[in-house]
Amino acid sequence: MSDLRKEVSELEQKSATAARLFDIRRIIGGLFVVYGIIVTIAGISPSDEDLKKAEGVHINLWTGLAMLALGLFFLVWLKLRPAQAPAPAPEDTPQDTPEG
Repeated sequence: MSDLRKEVSELEQKSATAARLFDIRRIIGGLFVVYGIIVTIAGISPSDEDLKKAEGVHINLWTGLAMLALGLFFLVWLKLRPAQAPAPAPEDTPQDTPEG
């Protein structure tokens, strides 16, 4: 019986690790940070033609900074409230039912 409990404990730890690894906040936050960096770099020195199209607004810079902020928000949220593995279902126990 002790071996079974040890095995169950190991599986629960693996499940918790998998839940943290594939948390959607990590994926979304990482992508927004990467794309935010790329768009921010593109918006630092726009061409005159790009500024004219955007009516003088540094749209790539502002969009990149917003994407960075959103990505960092997701990553901080992940750090502050990490994902928990789902609780195991209670074992099915036979209930005493009157036959009749």
